[in-house]
Amino acid sequence: MNEKNAATQHAHMTLVDHARGTSYDMPVIRGSVGPDVIDIRHLYTDTGYFTFDPGFTSTGSCESKITFINGEEGILLYRGYAIQDLAEHSDFMEVAYLLLKGELPTAAEKTKFEHDITYHSMLHEQIAYLYRGFRRDAHPMAVMCGVVGALSAFYHDSLNISDPRQRMIASYRLVAKMPTIAAWAYKYAMGQPFIYPRNEMRYAENFLHMMFATPCETYKVNPILAKAMDRILILHADHEQNASTSTVRLAGSSGANPFACIAAGIASLWGPAHGGANEAVLNMLTKIGDKRHIPDYIRRAKDKSDSFRLMGFGHRVYKNYDPRASIMRRTAHEVLGELDKTDDPLLEVAMELERIALSDEYFVERRLYPNVDFYSGIIFKAMEIPTAMFTALFALARTVGWISQWNEMIEDPSQKIGRPRQLYSGQGLRPFKPIHQRM
Repeated sequence: MNEKNAATQHAHMTLVDHARGTSYDMPVIRGSVGPDVIDIRHLYTDTGYFTFDPGFTSTGSCESKITFINGEEGILLYRGYAIQDLAEHSDFMEVAYLLLKGELPTAAEKTKFEHDITYHSMLHEQIAYLYRGFRRDAHPMAVMCGVVGALSAFYHDSLNISDPRQRMIASYRLVAKMPTIAAWAYKYAMGQPFIYPRNEMRYAENFLHMMFATPCETYKVNPILAKAMDRILILHADHEQNASTSTVRLAGSSGANPFACIAAGIASLWGPAHGGANEAVLNMLTKIGDKRHIPDYIRRAKDKSDSFRLMGFGHRVYKNYDPRASIMRRTAHEVLGELDKTDDPLLEVAMELERIALSDEYFVERRLYPNVDFYSGIIFKAMEIPTAMFTALFALARTVGWISQWNEMIEDPSQKIGRPRQLYSGQGLRPFKPIHQRM
């Protein structure tokens, strides 16, 4: 093992092959926390076998020091810090520094980091013409995929992935420019003028200003909403080796430039099973329509023969209460109280569903608690952010996690180009027949 690695080899696991009458020893590696892992890197060489693990749900694809999740106990740590502590006592810029650099910043380090991010937030002016090439009704994620991928055509001085300084410049640029890219996608769809970033504003505040300000009048960002947005960004900043993060690492393993890798992550996040979950929550609330209809939909959700599913409840990883959801629940109620949105029928449906899920024996026994997507959808709806922008905001938050994971992957000497194997179940070798002999 490399000296830099916290993981240590401490035992062996024996694989018994009854068909061949042989056995093989495989090293077992212990991480700093979490389950031990079986090292199968030499399995094929030693045994002639591959493992079969669709979705890689039982396979560790990398070693990482960034994020730890214990789904059974509802634990989420960024660099060892509990997400609850970071959401309560920190802000997104501090968390971004932590994810990128491994430690919380000093006051001086934070001031410099915020300055550096702030002064990278403008986009090259020619990128505005790139937006105008899209249809006005293009999905914001389609626009973001295109624009982020195109950044490599504008910032040639940060494409050398072998240069640590260029990697960090690219990292800063992506974190800084993503709010501008996302807000401009919204403005373009609305047919409104682009609003440029303001250096005197903080990160989340600046994003909301670019979203909702117009040149016609002064727009003041509500501090409660800015704080809520900052907290949402913290809660979505990273989540271990999920589909989009794995996509970023896989693309990066080929040596692709960082802008292309993050564009790949955005494309993966776009899927409804991943980043589109909070959008699906709002679609479900719209389908229910009125809280009087909830009992019927609850009945349908409990009926295994019915295809209807309640979106925003439970989580693939968390078998306990998602630690982010309790924070988002409080944030949602703060936003609803600030905006006095209690008479919105969809939000009434959401609040009633929340009440039922936290008290109904069926949901409690199965731990089908409202998750982070359920509450983020409610918050965005209350803030009058269009449903199509929900996943774009997820991408904005997750960028710092993606780029942190990408940097870690580049710096890992044991990392190789990704090349999953397969269980082939197709035809064996067949003789070729000329076309006139085929029946």
